[in-house]
Amino acid sequence: MRRPEFIARQSARPSGILGRVIAWIMARETAGGNAAARRLLELAPTDHVLEIGFGHGHNVLEIARAVPDGLVAGIDHSADMHALASALCGPLVASGRVRLSCADSSDLPYGDTTFDKAVAMNTLYFWPDPLRQLTELRRVLRHGGRLVLGFRPKDEASRDFPEAVYRFHARADVEQMLARAGFAKVRVEALSSGFLLACAE
Repeated sequence: MRRPEFIARQSARPSGILGRVIAWIMARETAGGNAAARRLLELAPTDHVLEIGFGHGHNVLEIARAVPDGLVAGIDHSADMHALASALCGPLVASGRVRLSCADSSDLPYGDTTFDKAVAMNTLYFWPDPLRQLTELRRVLRHGGRLVLGFRPKDEASRDFPEAVYRFHARADVEQMLARAGFAKVRVEALSSGFLLACAE
């Protein structure tokens, strides 16, 4: 069943009451994929971690629990999701262990080699120039740092999503983009749902 374009646009940038409803649904639908991504990140207690497109904020919360002596930073371009996640992570934000920003991931507001790990789940479809975002992620990661990029590949099911909002990519194309962005080691794990996790260093 083809997804209506107005729903697709809310998935790309949730806002208002409908955006909060979609965030609530996404928190449940993405829990398994986010848990698998955290496993691949191999989080250490002192890691500094960046999440791109934190949305509802539940993954930020779980990452923060795994890095009690580290830092979690997040970027999302939705002001409504920034407010939602900031409320969910309120005590961690107040303590300085979590720092959330409403910003564009194509120009990350961090210095070179700031983070040990990074994660971006279900955001690739909405990037007009994925290579730019991936190059920025490589820039802010330390030498040997790890990125986990979660995405659904271009396949029969992806035809149900409006092309005006979503841009799906084949697995091989994503691997090539990661290599061009400066990641020397790339491996891809497929979940039972068909969702892919690219682990790049």
